[in-house]
Amino acid sequence: MKQGTKPTHRQRAEINAAGFDPENWLVERNTSSELVLVHRHASKTKVIRRG
Repeated sequence: MKQGTKPTHRQRAEINAAGFDPENWLVERNTSSELVLVHRHASKTKVIRRG
């Protein structure tokens, strides 16, 4: 698993729109079709599909 990075302003808006708190999630992978997130404390993974 890759190390997560802090989300950008636009990514934070996407995370918030998906119903998650952007403060608790790091971005593992950012592709044109999905945004893969890792929880800061629990290391759980979530995928947000785009378009």
